[in-house]
Amino acid sequence: MTVSQVIADFVQTAIAEKRIDALDGIYVRNRLLALLDENSYDSDVQPTAHAGSLLDCMDQLRVYAQQKGLISERNDEIERFEAAVMDILLPKPSEVNHQFWKLYADSPEVATDYFYHLQQDSDYIKTRRIAKNIAYTYTDGTYGDIEITINLSKPEKTPAEIEAAKNASAGDYPQCVLCLENEGYRGRVDHAARQNHRLIRLSLANGTYAMQYSPYVYYNEHCIFLNTTHVPMAINRQTFDNLLEITTQLPHYFVGSNADLPGVGGSILAHDHYQGGRHTFAMEKALIDRSIHFEGFDQIDACVVKWPMTTLRLRSTDREALVELADKILNAWRQYSDESLGILSETDQPHNTITPIARRKGEAYELDLVLRNNRKTAEFPDGLFHPHPDVQHIKQENIGLIEVMGLAILPPRLIPELQTVQDYLSDRIPLSEVTEKHREWAQAIKAAYDGREDVKHYVEQQVGATFVRILTDAGVFKWDAAGQEGLDRFIQSIH
Repeated sequence: MTVSQVIADFVQTAIAEKRIDALDGIYVRNRLLALLDENSYDSDVQPTAHAGSLLDCMDQLRVYAQQKGLISERNDEIERFEAAVMDILLPKPSEVNHQFWKLYADSPEVATDYFYHLQQDSDYIKTRRIAKNIAYTYTDGTYGDIEITINLSKPEKTPAEIEAAKNASAGDYPQCVLCLENEGYRGRVDHAARQNHRLIRLSLANGTYAMQYSPYVYYNEHCIFLNTTHVPMAINRQTFDNLLEITTQLPHYFVGSNADLPGVGGSILAHDHYQGGRHTFAMEKALIDRSIHFEGFDQIDACVVKWPMTTLRLRSTDREALVELADKILNAWRQYSDESLGILSETDQPHNTITPIARRKGEAYELDLVLRNNRKTAEFPDGLFHPHPDVQHIKQENIGLIEVMGLAILPPRLIPELQTVQDYLSDRIPLSEVTEKHREWAQAIKAAYDGREDVKHYVEQQVGATFVRILTDAGVFKWDAAGQEGLDRFIQSIH
């Protein structure tokens, strides 16, 4: 296929899919010629009748660029080229913002629908890669439907890319992957391409934040709200106010924050940001264990949520009162210790913080406060309230906001590793051929396997049960008598 044919197909498909106006056809053609370092074009060529989707046409452009030697097979070079191609079709950031707020005047949902689909259509959200992820539900009798995902969407770095990044000159622009300056940034071997990246500016009480979608969405409309200034994350009174303000402006989205201490979240602590989206997690649907009352806050309904990680839920139409009480609970927790349960507020560093999640329930605001502690001990050097060693064969990373709410994000290494466990349970291989880190677990679950259930489904469910144990490890007040008596003591201390 000639370059003229490839370009003709891309332009015609973009027009047919209403990504551009027909008046923009020649302009887009010439931008593509420049990107492909071509100086001529066959004007007699006709678009192919069935050229496929726009992404199919983009693939053809990428193949041509590789054949011409403009880019190699390295993922970072491919991503930069593809982002540059799709950026040609996108409106400028100012135009995206104007359209968003124009639609917002009629409906916040219509506005976010526009922005979400724009970022899907531009391949900023990697829909084809996300489709490779493995996802299923584990139904726990106590905590409900826990979501399990194995993330296969992010391409693994090749040895060539690792070496190239190692030899690259360290860049200091943008300061991090969340900075506002990523909008339109070309990217480099050690920094993702962001030419097709757009952000919506939001005004909050303490300044401007920007909303973007995650390129590798872990759930529906997974978005990020980032401070337009590069400042560290902090959980404080302003955090609660910001979260509730975002749910005021976007009432169909939840929004939460990772904790602000290392070891109790999967976040970039150097840049203040939140995560949100349009998804109902198991945590939101969890049962209520018991109601609690905070003196002086009669307008707030409060309770303890039946959830493996210690969660206090506050609900009220009085937003200011919610902020006031949340701040009071945070300050109490920051300085709270209970040595009988291993909870120390501070040793050589602070240990207590909160993972907050906000959402709307009609006119009311709902705020979940998940108590966190990052203390390490000789027995548990990764963290006393961190996945313990016997479950780290499934996940050893920190438990961040998304997993706190009941969505496991597990590493791709598990695909081949769990296959060896399935083969062992099916008597196709001996225990010695099971991935070493899973052998003890494989023996234990085989002892309970009767052979009637599909082995793949059985292993998946055992992974789900292990993830619930992981969340339980991260809970500071356990669901036993001592743990719940300890939680009651903390709640009393708030008064």
